[in-house]
Amino acid sequence: MDYMEIRKNFEKHGFITQLFASKEEARDYLSSKLQGRTIGFGGSVTLKEMELYEALQQNNVVIWHNKVASMEVRNLASNASIYITSANAVTQLGEIVNIDGTGNRVAMTSFGPETCYYVVGKNKITKNIEQAIYRSKNVASPLNARRVGVKTPCAIKGDKCYDCNSPDRICRITTIIERPPMGMNCEIIFIDEELGY
Repeated sequence: MDYMEIRKNFEKHGFITQLFASKEEARDYLSSKLQGRTIGFGGSVTLKEMELYEALQQNNVVIWHNKVASMEVRNLASNASIYITSANAVTQLGEIVNIDGTGNRVAMTSFGPETCYYVVGKNKITKNIEQAIYRSKNVASPLNARRVGVKTPCAIKGDKCYDCNSPDRICRITTIIERPPMGMNCEIIFIDEELGY
């Protein structure tokens, strides 16, 4: 994987990028950079695998609905000046794809915080936007649906998106971020490990 070229493409689009060999190095970087802040977290297996919540909570106020599941917590996170999440997929060309059910995560990556950090394992890097959307719908979404315990065809079978109309459907909003939103700093933290879905 040519991280130099991938980073160059994201930086050309206005993103800040970092590259770390391990999740521990990335966690230490964010822990040292973020002190005394209010930080919102998006739903993310990657952040959980990094134990980032526990590390940042030592010197910050961290709001994460995975710890206390409620719409109130999601709303509190929407007022944070820092937002940290992952992506369902990114492209080598410098684009970010996310699919969301309630919209809190895609909303916060589009408007609100002063800075948004995306933490991305190497398994989420795709060649182009078509592959990124395919990965988001047919790899990440079925695994996330199964993780949250919904009764959708993709969660039950675990193999692909069925474009269902289930009331439990978690893929309701798809965003493609091509450039950082106006007035928001966006930093992509690449980690040379497989993380999350």
